[in-house]
Amino acid sequence: MYKKGMQTVWITIVTLLVTTSACNTSFFKSESAQHAQSSTVVIPLKHVASADLLAAAPMGPATTDNIGKPINTHVSEALNNIPSFTPPEQTNLWNRINAGMQLGGYENRDRVIAQIKRYKGHQDYIDRITERARPFMFFIMEQIDARQMPAEIALLPVVESAFQPFAYSHGRAAGIWQFIPGTGRMFGLQQNWWYDGRRDIVASTHAALDYLESLHKRLDGDWLLALAAYNSGEGNVRRAIRKNRKKGLATDFWHLALPDETRAYVPRLLAISEVIANPRQYNITLKPILNEPRVVEVEIAKQIDLALVARLADISIEEVYRLNPAFNHWATTPGKKHKLLIPVEKENLFHEALAQTSPEQFVQWKRHKIRAGETLSHIAKRYQTTVKLLRQVNNLNRNRIRQGKHLLIPVAQQTLSDYSLTSKQRTASRLARQGKGQKRIITVDHGDTFWDLSRKYKVSVKTLARWNGMAPADTLKPGKKLVLWTGTRSRNTSAETISRKLPANTIRTIHYTVRRGDSLALISSKFKVTVKQLRQWNRLPKGKYLQPGQRLKLLVDVTRQT
Repeated sequence: MYKKGMQTVWITIVTLLVTTSACNTSFFKSESAQHAQSSTVVIPLKHVASADLLAAAPMGPATTDNIGKPINTHVSEALNNIPSFTPPEQTNLWNRINAGMQLGGYENRDRVIAQIKRYKGHQDYIDRITERARPFMFFIMEQIDARQMPAEIALLPVVESAFQPFAYSHGRAAGIWQFIPGTGRMFGLQQNWWYDGRRDIVASTHAALDYLESLHKRLDGDWLLALAAYNSGEGNVRRAIRKNRKKGLATDFWHLALPDETRAYVPRLLAISEVIANPRQYNITLKPILNEPRVVEVEIAKQIDLALVARLADISIEEVYRLNPAFNHWATTPGKKHKLLIPVEKENLFHEALAQTSPEQFVQWKRHKIRAGETLSHIAKRYQTTVKLLRQVNNLNRNRIRQGKHLLIPVAQQTLSDYSLTSKQRTASRLARQGKGQKRIITVDHGDTFWDLSRKYKVSVKTLARWNGMAPADTLKPGKKLVLWTGTRSRNTSAETISRKLPANTIRTIHYTVRRGDSLALISSKFKVTVKQLRQWNRLPKGKYLQPGQRLKLLVDVTRQT
C-alpha cells in the first residue's frame, strides 16, 4: 500500500509540474518567479506534499523538449536536486512482502476471521517466527519475485512449520515446507543417512515453488486451489471440483467440500498475510528484517567435517547446523559436492581459509584394528558412519571382516558431543523429552566393562553403549568418560521448556491416528521407534489391540525419518 501511495505522489508532482509549464509560460516572467530564483529550497520528499514541493521549486524561463512541449528547466533541476530517498520496502523486507501481495480481499470471510484470532495480539509467537525466518526470508522472496508469484507464499512456512527446519508431522512431512518423503523425491530432494533434502532450506524452497507453480498451472491459474492441493493433494481438490460441477455448484475454493484441515489451511495463510500487512490493527509490532542477503551459498567439492566448516567460517557448530539443518550427522555426504549456507559477512573469510586447507584435511581418518566379535555394523555405529561407506573406503565386496585386520575409517574431528545433531546428542535430547532424568559423567576404572557398569547403575548394556555412541562389545579404557542418565525430572517440567534448553533439538512430539490394519509393530517401523516406547508413551498394556481412530502420542527423531 505504501508503495502505491508513493507512486501516486510522484505522478501528482510530475503531472502538476508539466501542466504548469505548458499552460502558464507567461508566469515565468513575473516578479514572483524572479524572486523565487534567488531562494532555492529543497525539501526531502518523505516530509512534504506535492503542492509544497511545487512551491519550493524555483521558476525560470521555459524551454521545449524534442517534441516541442514546454519544460521548465529550473523545475527539472529542483527535482534532480531532491536528496535520494530509499522507500521503506527497499530496507525492510516486511514492506517488500506487503507490496507483492496478490491474494487480498478475503479478510472478512468467517474462516479467515477465525484464523486471524490465532495470531492477533500474540506478539511472542510473531517474534519467534521472525527470528527463525530472518536468515532465509530474503532468499525466499528473491525466488518468489523471480517467478512473479504472490508474496503471500513467502509466509507459507509459517503455516506449515512455524519456520522450524526440524518440524515433523504425523504424515512424515519434514522441513519448513513440510515435504513427505515421496513428494520430496519427486521434486529432487535427496534423502539418505547423511542428508535429508526436505530440510535443506535452499533445495526445499526451489522444490516447493516448483510444486506450487505446477499446481497453479494445472488448476486453471487459481492460487487458492493450488495452495489447497499443496496441503491435501491435487487428487482431493479435483474430486471436490468434479462433485460440485455435477451438482451445478461453484468450484472455487470457498465452495468445495475439502478436508477440514485444508478448509482451515488456506484461510490460515490469508490470515497471517493480513496480520503482516496490517500489524497495528491486530496489536502486533513487526521487528524489521533487512531486505538484503543474510546467508550465502558456498560449494564444497567433497565430504567435509561440519566442525571444520565452523572453524573456517569462524562460527559455532550450532550455527552451522541451524543454517544447514539437512545434515544428519557430523559431516556432509561422502563422495558428493555440497552447497552450504554461511553468514554473508563470513564469506570472504571462509573462502580464504578454505583455500589454505588441503582437501585431505576435510575429514580425518583413523586405522581401526578389528577385534573379536566386531561387525561392520558395530564399527559404523561407533564412529557415526555407515556400513556402505566402510565397504566403499576399504574396498570390501561383502560385510565379512576378520579379527586382527585394519579398517580405514573417516572420523569426526571433535568429540561427538560437540556436534549438535549427532546420534549421541539426539539420544540425549530424546531422553530429556521423555523425562529420563539428569545427565551424569562417569570415569572408567581399571577392569570396568559395560556389563559391570550396567549392573552398578541398573541400566542395560545396550542402552549404556548407545548413550556413548559405542557398541556393547567395545573395550573400555581406564580414564574414559561415559555419559549416564540417572534419576527423574519433575512432571511439571514441560517438554517444550526442556527442548528450548537444547541447542538443536531434533525430537518432535506428534499425534498419530490409528488406521485400519495398523499394528504397534507397523507404526514403530514407520516412525523408527520401538514397540516398547509406543506402549510406554501411551500406557498401552500388553495384549490390548489398537482400534481404528485411536490417537497415539509419539516422540520421533526427525533426522531418522528417511
